[in-house]
Amino acid sequence: MRLKYDIKDDEHFDNIKEVLKSKFEISDRLLLKLKKNNLIFLNGSIENIKSPVNSNDIVEISLDYDEDNTNIVPTKMDLNIVFEDDWLLIINKPAGYPIHPSMLHYEDSISNGVKYYFDTINLHKKIRPVNRLDKDTSGIVIFAKNEYVQECLVRQMKENKFIKEYIAICEGKFEPLSGTITAPISRKDGSIIERCVDENGDYAVTHYDVIKSNSEISAVHLILQTGRTHQIRVHMAYINHPIVGDTLYGTPSTLINRQALHSSSVNFFHPITHQKMTFTAPLFDDMNTLFSSI
Repeated sequence: MRLKYDIKDDEHFDNIKEVLKSKFEISDRLLLKLKKNNLIFLNGSIENIKSPVNSNDIVEISLDYDEDNTNIVPTKMDLNIVFEDDWLLIINKPAGYPIHPSMLHYEDSISNGVKYYFDTINLHKKIRPVNRLDKDTSGIVIFAKNEYVQECLVRQMKENKFIKEYIAICEGKFEPLSGTITAPISRKDGSIIERCVDENGDYAVTHYDVIKSNSEISAVHLILQTGRTHQIRVHMAYINHPIVGDTLYGTPSTLINRQALHSSSVNFFHPITHQKMTFTAPLFDDMNTLFSSI
């Protein structure tokens, strides 16, 4: 896991730090870590970030340092891997599994499974989920294999370059069949979990298009412009089309035993190759049966 940059003839930088900031947008936090561990190089030799540079110099950093990840118990798990390279691990998460360990799910979260998998491939890195899904929401979850990749993808999210798409089965028939919900979201008074639309909340925007519907339910494609906690679930309930099976913002359903929400696709630029990447994950059986019934 190394990054390097060859300084062009027509480029001018005062020092190594300027190159790393300009070309890799490395955070001060990561830069300090690399500096302390002597992982910054100039033409193959360890150098200080203030060392001057010239045309045709090669500036390089190493991300091949081990990290302590013993805070997460490794649990053997059948991970549904959508994509993997040296930098990323992308999983199609089933419903019923939280992303992070907790008191109630100390050994059976997706992070526990990723920790076990990292151990098998001898990767000693912290477990870094880039996006997060509720326990009973299925679909794509991305894990960064190092701190730099995580920083890059989080920055893309803030700059709206990381696009998250979902499929939901919602109650009722929509009118109009497509639209944009702009409604701020905040934590509901008296609850540490539930959110609500509140004029004093955080800016939140969801775009939707109905795929198909009958008189009772609708399959809806959604794109998140922002990423607030429970955003889709809150927004669908706000327009009186709660997600089928969502017991927090709607009502229980005999059609499915969890909220019918699936993270179906992500689009972003690979932090290392800078290529546009698109990944999709198929619906699991419970949602696919419900989708096909419409």
